[in-house]
Amino acid sequence: MSGWSLIRIATILVYLFLFAPVAVVILLAFNANQFGGFPIEGFSLRWFDALWNNDAIVRAFKTSLLLGLLTSAVSTTLGTLAALAMVRYDFPGKRTISTLLVAPILIPEVVLAVALLLFLQFLSMPKSFGLLLMGHVVFTLPFVVLVVQARLVSIRRDVEEAAMSLGATPIQTFFEITLPLMLPAVMAGMLFSFTISFDDITGTLFWKPGGVETVPTQIFAMLRNSISPEINALGAVMVIFTIALPLVAASVSRVLSMRKIRASNRTNNRANNSSEQTA
Repeated sequence: MSGWSLIRIATILVYLFLFAPVAVVILLAFNANQFGGFPIEGFSLRWFDALWNNDAIVRAFKTSLLLGLLTSAVSTTLGTLAALAMVRYDFPGKRTISTLLVAPILIPEVVLAVALLLFLQFLSMPKSFGLLLMGHVVFTLPFVVLVVQARLVSIRRDVEEAAMSLGATPIQTFFEITLPLMLPAVMAGMLFSFTISFDDITGTLFWKPGGVETVPTQIFAMLRNSISPEINALGAVMVIFTIALPLVAASVSRVLSMRKIRASNRTNNRANNSSEQTA
């Protein structure tokens, strides 16, 4: 057996080891038996129905969805502007600010969560949804900055300068030239921040106010008592949701890119036809 065959087999085994627990959770979510286990006694959707009628879980899902959307919106806006400043402009303290923006990735999340909690206690600020949102923004902002920065570096500056030389203002140049070129990176950063915020539990446990539960913290609270089949159903929903979201985003991005390419080709064809008719 060749070395490449061993690498392929080892890779397959590693992926099976990583994804087998996820597959087990999804299978047990459809188990008709109240006590989850193998062999599966029958196929049933009763636990998804119970999940839908569980007010605590539905409320936690709405909270996670709202928190994820707000986090992605704030992180994407701030991260895009920060990346634009880091790549396009020079100013004093640029390297220091760049390091501080990326620092939350390097610091363990539990350390960051405790540090922010102690800082809020020092300021005598009570826990609230706004402070929870701020914590999620601090944690997700570096991912947006890094993704958008990587895209901005590959965008030539002279393209923007050409637009401004033709009379476009800096704001028009940003929205008409720069933003469309880096839109895939912006969408990827938004998706990263939403997914990280939606799945976060470590920081949320430290930052959330009393009475506010997200999906991960609700699962954690339910696991303290017993392993209910509803948890398997909720886990299956979260897995499907987190997998479907990137696929939908990629499909939308691909459709938009194809439309832009077709529109550009039509414009070029019209220009060529006009030049030929003039000649």
